[in-house]
Amino acid sequence: MSPRATRALLPLLLPAVLGSCALGAYLSPQTALERRVNGLYEGIGVGATGRVPYRLTLTIQQREGRATAVLVNDESRKSYAGSGTFKVNGDGGALELSFYENGKDHRANLHGTMTGTTISGTLRTVLLERELLGYVVNLNKVSEATVIPAAPAPTQETQPKPTQP
Repeated sequence: MSPRATRALLPLLLPAVLGSCALGAYLSPQTALERRVNGLYEGIGVGATGRVPYRLTLTIQQREGRATAVLVNDESRKSYAGSGTFKVNGDGGALELSFYENGKDHRANLHGTMTGTTISGTLRTVLLERELLGYVVNLNKVSEATVIPAAPAPTQETQPKPTQP
């Protein structure tokens, strides 16, 4: 094909090439399972030391079978970063997560199953790389958001007033 013919065809091909780019912009980066599973879960863990309220923000990557999470103990206000595996099973799956405090201290493991919008399983505390106390946890999905809501900012009524000597 001569250079002159190529230049003549370029304006005709340009809309087709640009249109295919726009089509790609409408494809979701998440699978249907990821959209259904990812989000914020809340519930209770029951163990030897009593009942403990928990919040779990979960994100899975179905293609790699990976899961990441943040677990917040609402009683102590401590949070733990977690990662592990998610294996698809029907409309849910199996979760195996390890949680760390300060990015390096292994504190807990979650062995759970997901059915619909509920995660059930056992959260075991870890000390010296051994699983110890176990809590039976049941967490229910409360939001599609994968961001843990922040505590409300203190207002002037709740802030202590400075005292002058």
